[in-house]
Amino acid sequence: MLHINDLTFRYGGRVLFDDASLAVPAGHKVGLVGRNGSGKTTLFRLIAGDIAPDGGAIGLRARVRVGRVSQEAPGGPQSLIDAVLAADLERAALLAEAETAADPHRIADIHTRLADIEAHTAPARAAAILAGLGFDEAAQGRPLSDFSGGWRMRVALAGTLFARPDLLLLDEPTNHLDLEATLWLQGYLASWPGTLIVISHDRGLLNEVAEEIVHLEGGKLVRYAGNYDVFERTRRERLVLQGKARDRQVAEQQRIQAFVDRFRYKATKARQAQSRLKMLARMEPIAAALEESSVSFGFPTPPPLAPPILSLEGAAAGYDPENPVLRRLVLRLDMDDRIGLVGANGNGKSTLLKLLVGDLQPLAGKVVRAGKLKVGYFAQHQAEQLDYAATPFEHIRKLAPRLFEAPARAHLGRFGFSQEKADTKVGDLSGGEKARLLFSLMSLEAPHLMLLDEPTNHLDVDAREALVQALNEFEGAVILVSHDPHLVELVCDRLWLVADGTCTAFDGDLADYRRHLLEQRRTEKREGREDKPRDDRREARRERAQNRADTAHLRKAVKEAEKNLDALSRERAALEARLADPALYAKAGADIPALRMEMGRLDRAMDAAEHVWMTAMEALEGSG
Repeated sequence: MLHINDLTFRYGGRVLFDDASLAVPAGHKVGLVGRNGSGKTTLFRLIAGDIAPDGGAIGLRARVRVGRVSQEAPGGPQSLIDAVLAADLERAALLAEAETAADPHRIADIHTRLADIEAHTAPARAAAILAGLGFDEAAQGRPLSDFSGGWRMRVALAGTLFARPDLLLLDEPTNHLDLEATLWLQGYLASWPGTLIVISHDRGLLNEVAEEIVHLEGGKLVRYAGNYDVFERTRRERLVLQGKARDRQVAEQQRIQAFVDRFRYKATKARQAQSRLKMLARMEPIAAALEESSVSFGFPTPPPLAPPILSLEGAAAGYDPENPVLRRLVLRLDMDDRIGLVGANGNGKSTLLKLLVGDLQPLAGKVVRAGKLKVGYFAQHQAEQLDYAATPFEHIRKLAPRLFEAPARAHLGRFGFSQEKADTKVGDLSGGEKARLLFSLMSLEAPHLMLLDEPTNHLDVDAREALVQALNEFEGAVILVSHDPHLVELVCDRLWLVADGTCTAFDGDLADYRRHLLEQRRTEKREGREDKPRDDRREARRERAQNRADTAHLRKAVKEAEKNLDALSRERAALEARLADPALYAKAGADIPALRMEMGRLDRAMDAAEHVWMTAMEALEGSG
C-alpha cells in the first residue's frame, strides 16, 4: 500500500528524516508516535504530496485514495448530513451525472457503479457516523453555521470516515471529541477495513486500534509490532540492551587501546599493535541509549479539611432562572474523592464545574463549602488568557506578589520549568508547556479540590503519564472531565453521569459506562424502528439485510477469534498436562525451562487473542 524509501527531508535547517524507510501493507493499522516537533505531521504532508522530499521516494499503490481531515472546519448553510454525503466525491459525481446523462449504456454504467459503492446505504451510513460523533437526528439537519469550530471539526472527521478512503491518515482525531465520541471512534477504527495511520497522544486509542507502532526517532522510522503498551515495553528493553552492548564495546575499546599504547613501540609487538589499531578503526560505534527527557508534575499537598468539603443540596445551575441547565443536584465531595464526569457534550458538565468553582451561583437550592476550602480550576481555553509577552515566573509573581523568588521558581520546577524556561516568554512556549504553566498557576495556593476540564489536550503520552502519577499522589479531591479513557480509568474511583438535566452517581466503572452507551444506542435504534409506519416494513427488512451484509466481516472476525482462542486453550491444556506429569521431572536433561517459556508464550498469545475477540465483539455490538 505505502512504501517510504530512504526518505530525507529538512525543515528550517533541521533534518527531520534521514534516509528513513517504511513499508505499510494494505489493511494494516499503524500508530505513528514521536516527540512533539519530530516530524509526524510533516510525514503526513509528504505522503499526501503537499510537499516534496529532499531525497528518497514515497510510493503509493496505483489509484489509492488517501483520506485526511481538513485543517479548516467546514462552514456555510449546508446541513451536516449533506456535508458528510458530499465527502464521497465519486458518489456525488455519479449522482450529478445521472441527472443529465442521455446515453443508455452510460446510465447503466452509472447505476452499476452506484450499486457497487453501496450508494443506496449512504444516508444511513452518514447518519450513523454523525450519531457516533455526538450529533442527534435533529442536529444532523441543521446548517454547519449553527455550530462552533470544534463541532464542525467533528463533521470534517465524519466526512473523512464516510468517504472510506483506501489509506486513512488521522492526526490527533480525538482532540475535538468528548469521552463518549472517543469511545465510539475507538470501536469504529478497530473495525476499519482499510489501511490506517494515526498520530495520537491518546494511549487508549493507540492500544485499542494500532496493530503496530512506528516510532519517529533520530530521523528514522522504527517499527514495533503490537499496540502502544507493547511498544513501550519493547523499546525500554531495547534501550537497556543497547546500553549494555555499548558498555561492553567501550570496555573492549579501552582494552585494545591499552594494548596498543603499551606495545606499539616494541619491535616484537608492533605488528600485533597495528592489527589491533585496524580492529579498533573497523569497530562500528554503538550509539548511547539516550532516553527522551521526561516531564514531571508535582501538585502541592493541601492542609486537611473535615468532610464533606463541598455539598450540593437540591441545587440548580444555568444561565436563565426560567430554564436551568441542571436541576435537583444532590452531591457530596470529600478530600479523597476522585470523580470522572461523563455525559455527552452539551449536557452541562462545564456548567457543573463553574457552579462548583463559584463562577456561577445556584439558581435554586444550596452549595455548601467548607470554610477554608480552596479550589483550583483548569479550563479548556485558559491558555488564551495568558499574557504571551510575560514569562512563567512573571505570571507566578503577578498571582502571588509577596512570594519570594526561590519558592516561586521551586513551584514552577514542580511542573518541569527550568530557570531558562521559567524566564521564556509564554508566546515562545509549546502547547504542552502552556498547559503545564496553567497547572502550576492553578495549584499555587495548594487547593483542596482540583477541577480539570480536558487537561490533556496539548500533552504528549509521557506528559499524560506524569499527570496520572501526580494526580494519584495528590492528597486532595479531583473532578475530571476528559476524552482520554486511559486517564479516567487510572485516576477516577467513581463516575458522575451528567444527563437528562441533572447529575447523578453512575453505578459502575468506565467499562460499564461503555456498555451503557452501546445499550443506549441499541435502544434508540429499536425505538426508531418501532416508530416506523407499517408501509415502511419492507424498507426496514431491506435495511436489516443490508446491516447483516455490512457486518459480515465483523461476524467473521468474531468467529476466527473464537477459533484461535479455542486452539490456544487446547494447546495450553496439553502443555499443562505435560508439566504436571511426574515422569517429566524424572528424565535426565528434561527441557523444563523451555516448556515453561512456551507456557509464557501461550499465555501472552491467549491475552492477545482475547483482546482481539473482545474488540471484534464490541465493534459488532456497536454496529447493532
